[in-house]
Amino acid sequence: MTTDINTLLTALYVKIDDWLGKPRRAGRPPRLSDAELLTMAVAQALLGIRSEARWLRFLPKHLPGAFPYLPGQSGYNKRMRAALPLLKRAIRLVAADTDLWFDDVWVTDSTPVECGRSRPTVKRSDLAGWAGYGYCSSHSRFFWGLRLHLICTPSGLPIAWSLSTAKTDDRQVLIAALEDDPDLLATRPGQLIIADKGYVSAELDRWLAERGARLLRPSYRNRTPHPGEHLLKPVRQLIESVNDTLKGQLDLELHGGRSIEGVGARIAQRLLAMTAAIWHNRTTGQPLTRSLIAYDH
Repeated sequence: MTTDINTLLTALYVKIDDWLGKPRRAGRPPRLSDAELLTMAVAQALLGIRSEARWLRFLPKHLPGAFPYLPGQSGYNKRMRAALPLLKRAIRLVAADTDLWFDDVWVTDSTPVECGRSRPTVKRSDLAGWAGYGYCSSHSRFFWGLRLHLICTPSGLPIAWSLSTAKTDDRQVLIAALEDDPDLLATRPGQLIIADKGYVSAELDRWLAERGARLLRPSYRNRTPHPGEHLLKPVRQLIESVNDTLKGQLDLELHGGRSIEGVGARIAQRLLAMTAAIWHNRTTGQPLTRSLIAYDH
């Protein structure tokens, strides 16, 4: 196996198609199967083509025969928005098929997902009520949009993720994400979670301790440092590099979504693309686990 995009897409399609099996819906099956839809979505994210109309024009010329049937732009958009639950399940399926899934160290953080800049956009957007104004301390700027909360391994493999309004407390989202999938911690006694100062909370520490997990984060300057805190800085940079992969190579903030379903599907599309690349790199024994360079052209 090699690291070209055709090999990755073929392996991913076979994996998802075997997982989905025969469709259970009554009536005539769709001309574009769910496995083909997800594979097409991953290819679009890896190749960095944000426009769906341009993507559907690109496919016949550059990936001829890869997808026997191509829907129109409107049909593709509707299928993608409706596929959010399927995308989330596929991320978990592919992630759990790697040895990295059993890593006993996680890193977690949130990052802004900007959804608009102009005041008229904010007033007219269908994201009103979901998106809001927030502050990004890493870049010292305000933004209007959502926040992506990601729990991943140090190599960048997604374990769990969620979207929230811009001002939602990171600690509350972490608890909610782990409560939503209690098996994550129930099957991993002694799990270590590394975070930043925004996750300082005695309540969160107690909640995790009750489930056999431990949170390690920097202390405030007027507090006694935790044992091993001097080792946190290089590990904390890993989550920043994961966010940089999502934003710099997979255009996370240039998603183009105009509704909460659209934004959710496009973020899940990019997370699935990164997960698929990590899965394929591990399967083929590549030296760089999260490298996407081989698949972006």
